Amino acid sequence: MEFETFDQVVHYMESFTNLEKKTDKYTVRTYRLDRMQALMERLGNPQESYKTIHVAGSKGKGSTASYIASGLEAAGFVTGLYMSPHVSDYRERFTRCGAFIDDAILIATGNKLACMIEGFHFCDQYGENEPTTFELYTAFAFMLFKEIGCQWAVIETGLGGRLDATNILKSEASVLTPIELEHTDILGDTIAKIAGEKAKIIKAGRPVFCALQNPEALAVFQAEANEKGSPLYSLSNETSSITDTHVTFTDGYETDLDLAMAGLVQAQNCALALLVLRTLGLYVPQVTECALMKNALPGRMERVSWDRTLYLDGAHTQNSMAHLLETFRKMYPTKRGICIFGAVAGKNHEAMTDLVLSTFDSIVVCRPGTFKKSDPEALYQMLLAKKGPNQCVVYREDAADALSYCLSHTETDEPVLACGSFYLAGVIKEALCH
Repeated sequence: MEFETFDQVVHYMESFTNLEKKTDKYTVRTYRLDRMQALMERLGNPQESYKTIHVAGSKGKGSTASYIASGLEAAGFVTGLYMSPHVSDYRERFTRCGAFIDDAILIATGNKLACMIEGFHFCDQYGENEPTTFELYTAFAFMLFKEIGCQWAVIETGLGGRLDATNILKSEASVLTPIELEHTDILGDTIAKIAGEKAKIIKAGRPVFCALQNPEALAVFQAEANEKGSPLYSLSNETSSITDTHVTFTDGYETDLDLAMAGLVQAQNCALALLVLRTLGLYVPQVTECALMKNALPGRMERVSWDRTLYLDGAHTQNSMAHLLETFRKMYPTKRGICIFGAVAGKNHEAMTDLVLSTFDSIVVCRPGTFKKSDPEALYQMLLAKKGPNQCVVYREDAADALSYCLSHTETDEPVLACGSFYLAGVIKEALCH
């Protein structure tokens, strides 16, 4: 069968084992780099036709990758950007610096991929096995970026780093965003163990760039960089000063940034991107800053058109949620607002619910779609057990009902924040379209 639409291409890749949806299927058999190496050899190793920057971490990967890509594109390079997950459109995963690639090219590349892997299986002591969905997404992105003539591509890891399908890259640089406890059943139950998984994207002799890090994580990254002979450049409170709009480095570089994506976290992600671009000699004065300031992504404090002031944010870790709510309160110091909250399984629900309750008196719990496993009723019960006497917590199964509740229980000038998962942002957007 030849694909005629991009939806058919996605359906084809989704028909394979999708570990994004079923992380409980993690095994040494399904997460092995020799699988991806064999697949890419079958496809002619398109990822070697352009230079790459590899990004891993617990939070901020997408924004940091996007900032780096926008700087590269502004400097005159055709730049691919591979990210996950998407908020509302699969095309968000495979873009030219955030801009959707023409459907005709997406479809042609999908047909080429399907044709080239027809009859292909991994074969080892476990027997035959097909690629996973994420392996195919990654292969598709690598092929696509070659098709559109990319000179650079910024590639975000999926899960972890050491055994992630993207880790076959011979990247020019590795970028490590902040580390938190996440996917502890897969990556390890300590900061050091998780950092150890992420650190394995570091390539011998190639520069490494670190965000502001937990000291335990930074020690792991420094040790890995030393072992690989890779120079490490790190943001720190000693080498940089970062506010919501201003960045200063101790080497004398200083800039004011009026970013499209609000908040201190985005300023830190932008500063990390600037450090990467400047160190690699890819920085163009004023041109780079202009590109970074315009850069925006779906689901990052994204204001959307509705009958109320509505923001969507995919913050899904304790620290990212804390920074998001701090930004929200700075923007609305005198208005309590209302929160639509949803989170998938495997996140720190205890910490996230505490933070939401410390910020909002009115909370609507909603299912964050069905792409990943979630238990919104359990989340609702957790909030009920913790809420204060003057706080209101309600449960609405789907996004449309949650939005309707907000309309009927807020004044027209009250802001609404939907947060806890990128998947929640996606279903809210879908509900707004109907």
